[in-house]
Amino acid sequence: MKKFLILGIILSTFLFLGCPADKNTGEPECMDAEKAETFNKLATGDAINRCSTMEVLAKHMAKSPGLKSKMEAIEEQCKTFIEHRKSGKIADLDTITIPTVVHVIYSKPEENICKDQILSQIKVLNQDFTKTNTDINQIPEEFTALSANTQIRFNLDSIIRVSSTRAEWGTGDLMKFSSNGGSNAIDPTTKLNIWVCNIGGGILGYAQFPGDNISTDGIVISPQFFGTMGFVSSPFDKGRTTTHEVGHWLNLRHIWGDGNCALDDFVEDTPVSDGPNFDCPTYPTVRCNTNDMTMNYMDYSDDACMHMFTEGQKDRMRAVFAQGGPRESFVKVLVQ
Repeated sequence: MKKFLILGIILSTFLFLGCPADKNTGEPECMDAEKAETFNKLATGDAINRCSTMEVLAKHMAKSPGLKSKMEAIEEQCKTFIEHRKSGKIADLDTITIPTVVHVIYSKPEENICKDQILSQIKVLNQDFTKTNTDINQIPEEFTALSANTQIRFNLDSIIRVSSTRAEWGTGDLMKFSSNGGSNAIDPTTKLNIWVCNIGGGILGYAQFPGDNISTDGIVISPQFFGTMGFVSSPFDKGRTTTHEVGHWLNLRHIWGDGNCALDDFVEDTPVSDGPNFDCPTYPTVRCNTNDMTMNYMDYSDDACMHMFTEGQKDRMRAVFAQGGPRESFVKVLVQ
């Protein structure tokens, strides 16, 4: 009798905390905020690592000696594009819509995030990249004129779900291959691939820069930091981790240039800084004798305190789609 009682308690706990499938659609149901909060309180986890993109880049460069020269060539193409844009030699491209494939790889029910959670993230991307985010009015007056509509949009192409026994995936791109129990990239020359899985180590996400191995091209996000509803964890529950990582995928660097005041992010209209900002910084936050743009998506501020890309960042992102750019294949017609 005691065995049945214990079994009943275990099943009840699973049903309360889990993310069961919707009987009508076969899709997992969305986790409500109370359940998500319960999971996040129960999770021990590691210290938060906002972004591992630069560490991943260093590993990829060590494995692929030719990557450095490829990225240098992309930088030259980017500079030329921006110069030609400023001089009027190249007209702007039309709005670019990027088909997006989301690979959900899960070992626990809560990691098998629902479709509405995925759609909430696509909505955030479209708002953030077109300057239609509802918190755009929180940008300080000093930076308001610099904020940009990048004219880049995202369309959910498909969702691929893979059940796995692996609890954590790390940053070695294992999740990007079915041979490892993950999911292969789908048409990476014409589609953005996003892998949503438990990276582990407190890592929120990481991206791959243009010019790297096409078979691993895309971004990776841990499920509790993807979207704005369902299985999400505050203060990274506004979808800005994905906005940040897509920025890297479109060739943006961290706003502080990953170095001291002498290093730069290759963007003219972002202030020089010597390190990331965390939490919700007060304005002004002064570094390197300038006011930091702490509300830029390429900093490390909390999701609710990120509001903008700049015109300079827009030019840099648009350059990857231009003729000779590393993501030229994403557009069929170039306006020149």
